[in-house]
Amino acid sequence: MPDRPVARALMIQGTGSDVGKSLLVAALARAYTRRGLAVRPFKPQNMSNNAAVAADGGEIGRAQALQARAARVAPSVHMNPILLKPQSDVGAQVVVQGRIVGNAKAREYQTLKPGLMGAVLQSFGRLAAEADLLLVEGAGSASEVNLRAADIANMGFARAAGVPVVLVGDIDRGGVIASLVGTKAVIDPADAAMIVGFIVNRFRGDPALFADGMKLIERHTGWHALGLVPFFEEANRLPAEDALGLPTGPRTADGKVRIAILAYPRISNFDDFDPLRQEPGIDVTFVYPGDAIPGDTALVVLPGSKATIADLGALRAAGWEVDLRAHLRRGGHVLGVCGGYQMLGRRIADPDGIEGPPANVDGLGLLDVETVLTGDKVLVEVTGATAEDGVPFKGYEMHVGRTTGAARPLLFLGNGMADGAVDDSGRVAGCYIHGLMTDDRQRRHWLQKIGAPDTAFDYEAGVETTLDRLADHIEKHLDLDRLLTLAKAPVLTPGQ
Repeated sequence: MPDRPVARALMIQGTGSDVGKSLLVAALARAYTRRGLAVRPFKPQNMSNNAAVAADGGEIGRAQALQARAARVAPSVHMNPILLKPQSDVGAQVVVQGRIVGNAKAREYQTLKPGLMGAVLQSFGRLAAEADLLLVEGAGSASEVNLRAADIANMGFARAAGVPVVLVGDIDRGGVIASLVGTKAVIDPADAAMIVGFIVNRFRGDPALFADGMKLIERHTGWHALGLVPFFEEANRLPAEDALGLPTGPRTADGKVRIAILAYPRISNFDDFDPLRQEPGIDVTFVYPGDAIPGDTALVVLPGSKATIADLGALRAAGWEVDLRAHLRRGGHVLGVCGGYQMLGRRIADPDGIEGPPANVDGLGLLDVETVLTGDKVLVEVTGATAEDGVPFKGYEMHVGRTTGAARPLLFLGNGMADGAVDDSGRVAGCYIHGLMTDDRQRRHWLQKIGAPDTAFDYEAGVETTLDRLADHIEKHLDLDRLLTLAKAPVLTPGQ
């Protein structure tokens, strides 16, 4: 059997966070996959509390899982070898090739990064061996020159692996000319030489009005203008990775059935609820500290948390414990997922300080269970059915801790084990399973419980359709043949 041709690679970096890098990589992955190329997404370092279980075990950023789906391949831990999961304002859990290796404060992590480059390049080499095209996503901003010395996420990786860079700026947030030209002004000339062109993303209006802007950027940077990409209105139908993408501000239900999700500071895996946001008869409200849980809410969701005890404290400080009890007196429903499930119990203990300082605290006492945060992290895809009425589900577990005491389980897993708990009223429930609302069968089951109208909305089919439309969109506004010629074979040493 002939050897696979040497893979080519192209890196998408940004002038800042949330400029659309992840979506552009997903779009290109689907577009080139449709052309028959074996595409693999890759992000050297990601910071996110929205993670996915990879097919080869371990966890990766949710954006890389979506990009793998766009490329029609199973997600792998090697697509995101370094994942940082913030646990405080200055520290994060460090996940290397899918497995937790420890916690580090921001300053400490800067000293760790050079030693992590080996794992990054090893994972990159593994993907290169099975791909025609590697689409690499940078992190944050390419112009963070204060972090350049130990960088493994942007130009540090691009230089180490010899991968050409396309720089993306977001015109929707304003100042795109300054952000692109300013990047050229502050980065090292050798880094600037890695950039083969730029893309202006999220444009609204008549493209002709920005033609002079594109020329001006070319003139000041010496980089080629590779495209002006209009705003993609359907982006909110795809799973969001960053809490920056969550809706904010007060909302009214406008006659729809309201579901309120508590957005505590370390909220994680909130993409669990993306399908609810797209249901036509549902209004999903993210409630932030300082806001009360709306009185007309039918279901309050306590989502996952990266620091359960700390977020339980934030919940109480926000006054939501009082709001929850009032909500239940009005006949409302409550669902806790993962960390939210742990909060609903009688007690939570973290004797080893896994998620913060060692502690043993009272939970909300709405479920008759207790949790000890100990043992290895559970990372597994699961199937099963509801214990009471046998409604099937498919989802995944991603948690530390063991919860015991449930007399009335919510779910039975495919292996016969019970998961979760329900109170005597049937209106308070919790479980460890993420992805219940992504499963159309389970989502309809829960919506029926709270009196929402039945719909035929198919979430998974919608994601596939949106990825294809995203690829169509990008093909109209970028020259994919030209981008492919800019991609180069990476520089890989033996063992990578």
